[in-house]
Amino acid sequence: MSYATSNNVCAVSRLLAAGMAAGICLLAAATHAAAPGITATPASTSPGVFNLNAGPATSSQPDGELIYSWGYGCSTVNSATYSPAAFATIGFCPSVQLPGPTLIVKEGTTFTVTLTNSLPKPAGNTSILFPGLAVATSCGAATPVGVPGLLTCEAIPGGTVTYTVTAAMGTAGTHAYYSGTQPDLQIEMGLFGAVIVTPATTPGNCTVTEPGRVDYRQAAAAYDHAATCYDREYLVQWSEMDPRIHQQVSDQLKQMAACVAGGQFTCSTTLDVVTEPYHPNYFMINGRSMPDNMDTNYAPNYPNQPYNANPHMHPGDLVLVRYIGQGHWQHPFHEHGNHVRVLARDAHLMVSQTNPLLLAGRMEFDTDTTPGQAADGIFYWSGKGLGWDIFGHTSTNSGNPPCYPDVNGYYTTLSSPPAVIPSYTAGLMTGGTPNYYEWCADHNVPLEVNPVGQVGSGGPMTLPDPLIVTNGLWYNGTPYLGSDAVLRSRGATPLPPGSSLQNPVSESGIAFMWHSHNEREITTNDVFPGGMLMMMLVDPYVWNIDESL
Repeated sequence: MSYATSNNVCAVSRLLAAGMAAGICLLAAATHAAAPGITATPASTSPGVFNLNAGPATSSQPDGELIYSWGYGCSTVNSATYSPAAFATIGFCPSVQLPGPTLIVKEGTTFTVTLTNSLPKPAGNTSILFPGLAVATSCGAATPVGVPGLLTCEAIPGGTVTYTVTAAMGTAGTHAYYSGTQPDLQIEMGLFGAVIVTPATTPGNCTVTEPGRVDYRQAAAAYDHAATCYDREYLVQWSEMDPRIHQQVSDQLKQMAACVAGGQFTCSTTLDVVTEPYHPNYFMINGRSMPDNMDTNYAPNYPNQPYNANPHMHPGDLVLVRYIGQGHWQHPFHEHGNHVRVLARDAHLMVSQTNPLLLAGRMEFDTDTTPGQAADGIFYWSGKGLGWDIFGHTSTNSGNPPCYPDVNGYYTTLSSPPAVIPSYTAGLMTGGTPNYYEWCADHNVPLEVNPVGQVGSGGPMTLPDPLIVTNGLWYNGTPYLGSDAVLRSRGATPLPPGSSLQNPVSESGIAFMWHSHNEREITTNDVFPGGMLMMMLVDPYVWNIDESL
């Protein structure tokens, strides 16, 4: 799983009115990124080079199926330079991965992508398109060999082609890349990936500081704009798969090989795959379906599917979500917990430079994306307005910390007296205010009537004994954040904290389901749960969210 630790001194004012509030929003904590990728090598030269390969592999699905697929990967395994650098010790870039390697480049730079066609010869030529970025190539050049195609220069079977790509100024943001050859077949088979273009300059209000933490973001802001600063980021690529198409490809390749091995004189040499009507049975986020997408980045049990989809945050964080619609279908994706404030589509900012009400983009209930389209948005959750204390504080609890509201109503370094930004040593919180960024209007406000445990009574509902409602590894048995609240509210027959059958008690948080609003898309081969479904986990500050995992 990939986790992060950060907080935001005045996220609300920075998000909604960054231009007006820049003077009081100077601190945002360091974070870890869940958008791992590779950078061009060698880094000392310009343009840098990405050496990619297109070849066959299998896609692992939660129902146990291994689907024959194609994908982009690194032409030399583990020759990549990883971004963030912390992934260098755990990352891998196989010759084929689904989706392809995420390419990390900086705005205003030029890079080259050399593509080797290692697909089965009957698949024919292949290529890469880079929508939104300027591309130059030379078809017919002796080294490497490329031939003109319908949309771009293509690599013949066993051949290579080089694209010179410019991420010009104004192209910061999230972009797709995918095959420009027989896209109805080759994109379906898995030939797609992402390019993240980081801004050349950073807004002045994105200063980062948090004791003991390393900054794992790809950049401090998505764009050179005060409303696009963020604390952590996640890349979400939606795709679907019709296994009948993949089976046709596999069967035809086997038949051709058997024909040649049998010494027949009239063997077919090209694929003839029917791609319509289209009936996908598998729906994926970053190449994996639920629950596989909640395993770690670079988990060895998914050798061709290295990227997960397991976002975590702390209350008050600004979470940059990078979206790309890959494949054939639109996908109406809904994030429980809050709307997403969409900043840009296809790297075009939708924020106003002059109107404060529109300064930070528009709020959307679903972040719908059409095939090939990309978007960047900010997700934010603080617990404000729930009407009860999410940390489970009580007025009689001896361990109850104070809550002094700042001008925005939160307990931060701008409060008087100020809260202390959490700090960490060896993965543990060793300093700071455990209820940092608490909404003080709800401090000590109970949730329960006649509570099971020690959390205060008088609230609007009665909670059952946690042993009655808890089943599985993901629920901590309470609706509260943090180990103190969990231990105070578990009742006479508590769940054993920290046992091998559940997450560490200090991680106890709140889960929001993020999923496709096309309900068939949250199944795997028509079995629920599965498909395009993941969980946003809101963790307490006492839990170190380490996204290098």
